[in-house]
Amino acid sequence: MSDEESYELLGFDNVLLPVGDLAEAVGFYERAGFTVAFRFDAAGIALLRVGGETPGILLRAEEALSRRTPPWASSRLWLEVPDARAAARHLAAAGIEPLDPAFQVATGWTVEIADPWGNILGLTDYTKRPELGRRA
Repeated sequence: MSDEESYELLGFDNVLLPVGDLAEAVGFYERAGFTVAFRFDAAGIALLRVGGETPGILLRAEEALSRRTPPWASSRLWLEVPDARAAARHLAAAGIEPLDPAFQVATGWTVEIADPWGNILGLTDYTKRPELGRRA
């Protein structure tokens, strides 16, 4: 491949998550603290904001997708939060049970949740290594 044909990865666009019911998914993620950037029911999509970034999490309705338990070999999307243990308390108060209690990682703490269709999202902080985290 020549230099003229090469490409570089510039960053993330959107992360697409398949869901079985768009309205139920939007409600679940709003309870989890996400803000809806836009919703287009006719196309079966809704975009969730992630911080101040332009890309987000795109929920895409898949009619044939039924509820499922998250398979442990599935992909995980982790998002940075200021305090994962506080996020776990917020989720519990909203009726969203984490997969496990918040656990320690090299940079801080993480809590993972699964939506009704088995998509796993982690909320992780940099309380042990703040120099690696985003600046507020």
